[in-house]
Amino acid sequence: MHLVNTDGSKQVNRIIKRDRRPPMALASSEAANPHWTPRAKPEALDHIPGENGLPFIGNAFRILRDPPAFINYMIGKYGKVYRSSAFGAVNLSLIGAEANELMLFDREKLFSSEQGWGPVLNLLFPRGLMLMDFDHHRMDRRALGIAFKPEPMRGYVADMNRIFAEQLPKWRGDMLFYPAIKQLTLDVAADAFLGVPLGPEADRINKAFVDMVAASITPIRRPLPFTQMGRGVAGRNYLINYFGPQIEERRRNPNRQDMFSQFCRATRDDGQYMTDGEIIDHMNFLMMAAHDTITSSVTSMIWLLAKHPEWQEKVRAECLSIAPAGSAISPDQLDAFELTEYAFKESLRMIPPVPSIPRRALKDFEFMGYTIPKGTTVSINPTVTHMMPEYWENPAAFDPMRFTPENSKGRHKYAWVPFGGGAHMCLGLHFAYMQMKLFMHHLLTQVRVEVADGYDPAWQAWPIPKPKDGLRVRMVPL
Repeated sequence: MHLVNTDGSKQVNRIIKRDRRPPMALASSEAANPHWTPRAKPEALDHIPGENGLPFIGNAFRILRDPPAFINYMIGKYGKVYRSSAFGAVNLSLIGAEANELMLFDREKLFSSEQGWGPVLNLLFPRGLMLMDFDHHRMDRRALGIAFKPEPMRGYVADMNRIFAEQLPKWRGDMLFYPAIKQLTLDVAADAFLGVPLGPEADRINKAFVDMVAASITPIRRPLPFTQMGRGVAGRNYLINYFGPQIEERRRNPNRQDMFSQFCRATRDDGQYMTDGEIIDHMNFLMMAAHDTITSSVTSMIWLLAKHPEWQEKVRAECLSIAPAGSAISPDQLDAFELTEYAFKESLRMIPPVPSIPRRALKDFEFMGYTIPKGTTVSINPTVTHMMPEYWENPAAFDPMRFTPENSKGRHKYAWVPFGGGAHMCLGLHFAYMQMKLFMHHLLTQVRVEVADGYDPAWQAWPIPKPKDGLRVRMVPL
């Protein structure tokens, strides 16, 4: 990664040149990123309990088949610090709220987010905010934060009220919820992020994001023809060509208030614009994050409210107490959705949208009696922490009231981390809450969401949770 010079010259040229390299040259290998801390040698972790699995493949297929089951097996056998491997890479898992705090708050700057996510995402979302560290991350986060200030957020509320009022009355009868909400959140992202309806390009843009996300966990890590990684890199190239030609016009037009236009006009502390390549990468990453994670989160919430109709009725009653069925919600009314927020938090606890968070150690450090060497790939696991009885009473039960202020007292601050934490806390956290509350009000005040008796869909855990069958629901008009 490079920062722009004050005159915007040499380093900008290096970035643009890097963008134009052919896909194979963007390989996320260690050699392609010489500033990365070299990986710790596998034998340096021999003192950590664990198992490496099959040659080269390691435990990859066991992990992908049922991640929580594998992790709970490893915890039961080896404890909250264990070693595993997949496709030749050794990873150290740190489990629990204390591990979450160590990594996410990162008082000592022990961990690199760039080098943790880089091997997974470098080909697809290079220079996304999550793939930045320390001063560079702080500088770009501050520049991008302009799009989440109160005035732009009020504009997003108006856009979402309009879109939900137009589209949700069409949701009636039997339907697959996941593909419907995925298309709806893409429409919201088009309005709030791009300021334009996607029109005929919607399907192609959606496919680009789907291919990029799917490529993040494909075993073949090079963009060879006919591979998932090849399709993911092609999706990234399509979005580069979509965003790139618009940047200069957006920069010249101060009247456009969508996120993309604001990113184009945003400046860093030194007064310099971000380069075209950086803007495109931030847009790709933030649109993916806002689109796919809210799709997963709202799907989880609808599934749990349909499964627990008594809680669906409580949320509906709260929504109706705030505003009549289907009516617009003002920004000033959003704080009134208390029970709705508790239900959302509980849904995120039970099915967090980011199951695992990786980092690379930049220094040797100590944790739970182990010395962990510099260069180790380490990860925490929100999915498992969110279900640990030491933090949550009866964790398998759906109980939104565990998030009231009274019931939250004394709970470890890092026992619930669906949005990450510390310097890398999700930039769009408040945008997600806002979108969820508006959606629930427009939907639940007009229909009752039902699922068939005994229905229990299987969920794909990686890279972002979703029901494998699309979540079959019935929308019954009230």
